[in-house]
Amino acid sequence: MQTLRLGQSMLGTGYLQPVRPDRLAALALDVARWGISPVGAWALAAHAGPDRLAVVDDRGALTYRELHQRANALAHSLRRRGVEPGAGVAILCRNHRGFAEATVAASKLGARVLFLNTAFAPPQLADVVRREDPAVLVYDHGLAEVVEPAVSTCQRVVTWVEEGRRPADPTVDELVEAGDPGEPPAPARPVRFVVLTSGTTGAPKGAQRDSANALEAVDSILSKVPLRARQATVIASPLFHAWGFFHLATGLALGSTLVLRARFDPETALSDICRHRATTLVVVPVMLRRILDLPPERLALYGPAQLGVIASSGSALPGPLALRAMDTFGDVLYNVYGSTEVAWASIATPADLRAAPGTAGRPPRGTVVRLYDQRGRPVEGPGRVGRIFVGNRFQFEGYTGGGTKTVRDGLMATGDVGHFDGEGRLWVDGRDDEMVVSGGENVFPAEVESLLSAHEAVEEVAAVGVDDEEFGQRLKAFVVLRPGATLTEDEVKAHVRANLARYKVPREVEFLDSLPRNAAGKVVKAELGLGAAGRLERARGAGREGATPGRNGSSRASRRPARR
Repeated sequence: MQTLRLGQSMLGTGYLQPVRPDRLAALALDVARWGISPVGAWALAAHAGPDRLAVVDDRGALTYRELHQRANALAHSLRRRGVEPGAGVAILCRNHRGFAEATVAASKLGARVLFLNTAFAPPQLADVVRREDPAVLVYDHGLAEVVEPAVSTCQRVVTWVEEGRRPADPTVDELVEAGDPGEPPAPARPVRFVVLTSGTTGAPKGAQRDSANALEAVDSILSKVPLRARQATVIASPLFHAWGFFHLATGLALGSTLVLRARFDPETALSDICRHRATTLVVVPVMLRRILDLPPERLALYGPAQLGVIASSGSALPGPLALRAMDTFGDVLYNVYGSTEVAWASIATPADLRAAPGTAGRPPRGTVVRLYDQRGRPVEGPGRVGRIFVGNRFQFEGYTGGGTKTVRDGLMATGDVGHFDGEGRLWVDGRDDEMVVSGGENVFPAEVESLLSAHEAVEEVAAVGVDDEEFGQRLKAFVVLRPGATLTEDEVKAHVRANLARYKVPREVEFLDSLPRNAAGKVVKAELGLGAAGRLERARGAGREGATPGRNGSSRASRRPARR
């Protein structure tokens, strides 16, 4: 039954097509060797369309034949270096072919593949490598200054070598040249993937999951998001993040052309969509905002009429941003809510986002979402707030350092609180641990953030709880204004007071050039609580996880020049 359902889902993408007789034998061998697995799906795509472009990046293009022959050769060389089934292969790469080659090669060996954040500082990288203990680290040469002082306990292999430089460690190209391009023997155990949590509230944890239900997970997404086979996809989201990796793995299974850039640039992303006639763009919300903030004359140069899906995930998608995106590109925006641990909980389609901007949507096929109160009792009925729990077959196995998420009735906690509206759409009200009790009233920062993000003068906003002698706690808002916009602290408070209860009005407002974010685009609220001087010091110090403070690392004046 599972295989039939997956077949029907893939059929909807246009995946199934006639195959030349001379390729049938190779396809049969792939099925026999790899079974129903990500590696099997990738091998099938390579044999079904060997001359199609698999990856386009800053250095050119690779066909499916070239990608898989290189991955095979790399797998054989890694095996000679001691990478047996279950051994760890850590990947510290930006978005380019090297990430894909290393992932496919390690997967064919049945390794435990660990994706590392490219924004790590040396102490943080050292902590994660010490905990995960990989046999091999594959890394970009441009990150050597981070790797060399932090990683000495495992073998190191370099990819994406800087021109004119000679690395001390062996390169992927050298290992490929020395390896056999034929398929390696199937491993005794399937690949496992370890994706790090965002680490916005502490050190990132390793969330491990097996690949047994990977194709069923693809089926779940396809039940809501109309991805198509053998078309071009621009993946702007970092590949080390769960959202970017899902689209890398799914795109390779669908025989698609994946357009990757080592560094995100909003205009380059639009140019790539047009040049390669991409039908899908994969982003985190902050990237979508940067694209929409391009000058109108630049946006007007690109008319990606063929774009059918903008797939967004990784952090909250404000309602106003969703409407701006659909007004600009058409009703093609899909927002996925979930976490590294539970995979996805719900998906908002364009119809959902038009009817209820800011909603997290509805659970996709194979997923159950329920709400519970603090005592573990079910919460039912429109508008009633509870802790969000998710059940599906795609959840992680547990943290590599030990421990897991809270589970109730077979469902796993997301760490968020939310409610359903009268149409059955899920709304995320905030983090469970961010709730502020102000004068005996429960306040969730997300409600204030949603209100202020819709203000015409506000570019983005975040709110955190701060101590207050009179009320116990109050909110503090951090506001980034649109270029040329004018707004004062009193005006921000008055706007909240006019729309929400009095106890939800921020006690103070600080204006910033930008919000601190990690490499996955999530706001790092722990840094907001440090104050301007603390944020500047944190940005300069070791252990910073790719957060992006204001351009000068401090707050700015509360009033900007009026827009003319």
